[in-house]
This record gives sequence, C-alpha cells and structure tokens, in this order.
Amino acid sequence: MIVLGLLLIVLAGAAVIAVSWDETAASTATASFTVFDRTFQFTQLEFFFAGVATGAVFLLGLAMLLSGMRRSAARRRQLRDSRMEARNRVARLEEEKRELERKLEATPTTTDPAVDRDRDGVDDRLEDTGPHPRVDIPQQPNDRLVAGRHERTVDSR
Repeated sequence: MIVLGLLLIVLAGAAVIAVSWDETAASTATASFTVFDRTFQFTQLEFFFAGVATGAVFLLGLAMLLSGMRRSAARRRQLRDSRMEARNRVARLEEEKRELERKLEATPTTTDPAVDRDRDGVDDRLEDTGPHPRVDIPQQPNDRLVAGRHERTVDSR
C-alpha cells in the first residue's frame, strides 16, 4: 500500500511538472500535450478538470501512504508487545526453575525403599505427610465379609 501510494504521488508530481514546463499551455485557448507518442489537446475547462483529477490522485496516494505507514506501525507495536510478553514469561519460568533447584538442593534425597515408600525420592521421615501407621481394629463377632457367589432362588429374581 505504501508503494502504490508513493507511485500515485510521483505520477501526480510528474504531471504537474510536465504542465509547468509547457509555456504555451497557459497562453493559448487550447493546450496540447504529448505523452507516450499520443497528443492530447485540452481546452481551459478540460485543463482545469485535469488539474483537479491530478490533485485527487495526489491526495489518494498520500492517504494510501499514510494508512500503510499507520498499519505498519501498529504491526510493529504488536510484535514488540508479544516479544516483551514472551521475554517476561521466559524470565518468570527461569526464576521458578532456579527456586525449585534451590529447594531440591536443600532437601536430602534417599533411594532406600524402607524410608521412601511413596517413591518420590525424598525420605518419608522428613516429609510432613509421611505414611501413617496401620491401626488394627478388633473384629466384632457379627462382622462377616461376604464374598463369592450368591445363588438365586427361583422366587427372588
């Protein structure tokens, strides 16, 4: 969009320069211009409207140039913000990693299965939530564990 805007501005500028170099255009009733081996003859009214069209092309090119620059600036701003966010996220993760490494170095580790029943690499005697001793409850005379097959009778479907 920026390139097209610049092209329209240059085209309008070239038209203004071509008209300003022709001394006979302002002095006669009709003006003739040769562009790419084609001759154009304009009356003063047509010449005025050609100038208006040239000004409109210039303004269109300027508007396209400015909108393209605005869009590019917004894209760069968004890219810069996303990079800063990613950089902050990486720094936060690195800090968390260092903190976890410090905790790991401070905690003694063991591989003895007798003192590491949950197999997390930390002595269960040093953990706050180590395994609890089993509590035996005396069996009551009417407690029965019923397991196995139950046979159905014809009456109880």
